[in-house]
Amino acid sequence: MARLYEYQGKELLKQFKIPVPAGRVASSAGEVRAIAEELGRSVVLKAQVWTTRRASMGGIQFADSPAEAHEKAKDLFGLVVKGFRVEKVLVEEKLAIKQEFYTGIIIDDTSKMPLILFSSVGGTGIEEIAKTHPDRLARMSIDSLTGLRDYQARNLVRRTGLHGKLQFQIGSVLVGLWQIARKYDARAAEINPLVMVKDGTVYAADCRLTIDDYAVYRHQELGIEVAREFDHPPTELEKIAYNIEKNDYRGTFYFIQLEQNFKKGDNYIGFHGAGGGGSMMSMDAVNKQGFKIANFTDTSGNPPASKVYRAAKIILSQKGIDGYFASGSGVASQEQFHSARGLVKAFREEQISIPAVIRLGGNEEDLAVEILTKYTRDLPAPVEGYKKDDSADYCAGRLRTLVDHYREPAVKPEPRKRPGAEKPYTFQTLTGRVTFDHAKCESCESKICIQACQPGILKLDGDVPVLAITRETAEKGKCIECLACELACEFEGGRAAYIDLPIPGLEAIRFLNPEA
Repeated sequence: MARLYEYQGKELLKQFKIPVPAGRVASSAGEVRAIAEELGRSVVLKAQVWTTRRASMGGIQFADSPAEAHEKAKDLFGLVVKGFRVEKVLVEEKLAIKQEFYTGIIIDDTSKMPLILFSSVGGTGIEEIAKTHPDRLARMSIDSLTGLRDYQARNLVRRTGLHGKLQFQIGSVLVGLWQIARKYDARAAEINPLVMVKDGTVYAADCRLTIDDYAVYRHQELGIEVAREFDHPPTELEKIAYNIEKNDYRGTFYFIQLEQNFKKGDNYIGFHGAGGGGSMMSMDAVNKQGFKIANFTDTSGNPPASKVYRAAKIILSQKGIDGYFASGSGVASQEQFHSARGLVKAFREEQISIPAVIRLGGNEEDLAVEILTKYTRDLPAPVEGYKKDDSADYCAGRLRTLVDHYREPAVKPEPRKRPGAEKPYTFQTLTGRVTFDHAKCESCESKICIQACQPGILKLDGDVPVLAITRETAEKGKCIECLACELACEFEGGRAAYIDLPIPGLEAIRFLNPEA
C-alpha cells in the first residue's frame, strides 16, 4: 500500500470539512520560523515520516516562540527516524486538548467489506485500546454501495458512551473520513488522535492514509511516486524498479532495499526470489550461512526474460554486495528458461564479478540450468545453477563456499558496451528494441536465430533474418522478449543480434555512484 504523509492526509481532511489544526508544512528551519510567526501562538513541530511513535524518537517538538521553533527545527531536519531522514516538518498550532478519541477505516479481508472503528479512548494503537477498553470501542461494516450514513455514524459513536453535540460532531468526522477513503481507494484511513479541545471543538490531530497499490494510477493528484508500503522513503533504485513494474503488466516484479550502508566484506548479498513462500524459505537459508540480505526481489507470475533481466541489473547496481542468490519456489509454474536467459544477459553485460548461485526449480528446469551453465562459463566470477531437488539450504551453502574462496579481480571488469551495426535491421518490442547486423548475418552459416525464436516471429529473407509478422504486431507483444535469439547468435551464430532493454534512470545512478 502507498502511504501519504500526515500533511498530505490533512489536506484531504480539510477538503471534506474535517477540522485540522492551523498550520502548514515546512522544508527548512527558516520556513518553520515564518509559519510560527504567522500562527502567533505556541506550536508543535512534527517530523513527516512514515512511522508511528515519533514523539519517543524525538520526532515531535513543542515551541512557545518563533525563535524556539527555529532552533528546534534545526535539530529535526536531517534527523533519522526508523530509516527516514526528515526532510519536511509540519508546523501546527498547539491544541489545548481536553479529550482524545480514535477512529479508523480498514478493509476487512474476512468480510470483504470496509470496516469502521471508533473508540472514545485515544492516544494509543487500536490493538491496545481493544485490549484495555473493549467497552469503549465500537465497529461496523460499511456497505460500499450505500456508504456510511449520518445516523449510522452517530449510532456508532453513541455505542461508546458519547452523546449530544459531541456525538454529532464526531459523527460528521466519521462520514467525512469514509468519503475520503471511498474516493481515494484507501486501504486504511486513520485519525489518531481525534481530539476535543477546551471549547468543545473536535480536530483531527493526526492522520494516516494508505492507498491501494492498484488504484494509485487513478489518483495522480496525490503525487505518489511508488505504490508500495515501505518502512522508508523510496530509494532511487526502488523508484526505477517500480517504474518497470508499472509499465510492464507481464508477471510481477518487486524490489525493496533492506539495507544500503554496507561495503564489500560485510556479507551482504543480492537476493532474487520467485514466489512468497519459497523466497522466505530461501532467505532463511542464506541467513543460516551468515549472509545478510541487501534487498528483497520477487519476479514471479511467469514474467518475460526481459523483466528478469532488468531485475538482475538493478540488484547488481547495489554497491558492496558479496554475492548473488536466486531461489524461490521449487515448483514454479513459469518456464524457467525465460528466467535463465534474463539472468544470463544481465550477468554477461555486467561481466559479473561476484559469485552467483541460481536455483531454478520448476517447468523446464533442465533447460534453464543448461542455459545458465553454458552461457556463463567465461565470466569473471563463478555462476552455478541448481534445480528443485537441490534444497535452498544446500544452494546457500554453495554460495557460502564460493564467496569464501573467490578472489575478485584487482581491476573490476568493464560492463559490455552495446555493439554497433554496419547494416542494422531493427524492430521495436513491447519494452525494447531488437537489432540484427545484416552484414554479419550474411556470413553466418547456422542461422541459429531462426531456430531459437520460440514464437516463430522471424524468417529468412535470403541469407538474413527479418520479421515474419508486421512491426506493429511485434511491438504489441508478439515478440515476447525471450532473449533467445541474442544468446544463441552470440554463441552459435555470427554475433549479429542485440536486444536493447532500457532501464530509465539506472545509468544516471551509476554515473553518480561509479563503484556500484
